[in-house]
Amino acid sequence: QVQLVESGGGLVQPGGSLRLSCAASGRSFRLDTMGWYRQTPGKPRELVAAITSGGTTNYADSVKGRFTISRDNDKNTVYLQMNSLKPDDTAVYYCNVKLFVEYWGQGTQVTVSS
Repeated sequence: QVQLVESGGGLVQPGGSLRLSCAASGRSFRLDTMGWYRQTPGKPRELVAAITSGGTTNYADSVKGRFTISRDNDKNTVYLQMNSLKPDDTAVYYCNVKLFVEYWGQGTQVTVSS
């Protein structure tokens, strides 16, 4: 049974940093694309960043230069380092893994506020 467990969310002031982690279990995820999405009330879920099995990354324009996605295949874990956070980054962040089937984490709240 595949499970994704996110951690690292919380409240941070504008300009601050947070690091999200998503630990996947149930099988190896070396071939999966792993990513982070976010959602605010009334809006569709949007891609924040993704990383392929080969290490190719893709970022939303709004986070380029501020966020960095990485993965540790030995630990089946994907990370999202978020720097220079803005109030507009406030959202529930979801971990996503997909190969032939897609899986989602339960979400972790990130709130950027003074």
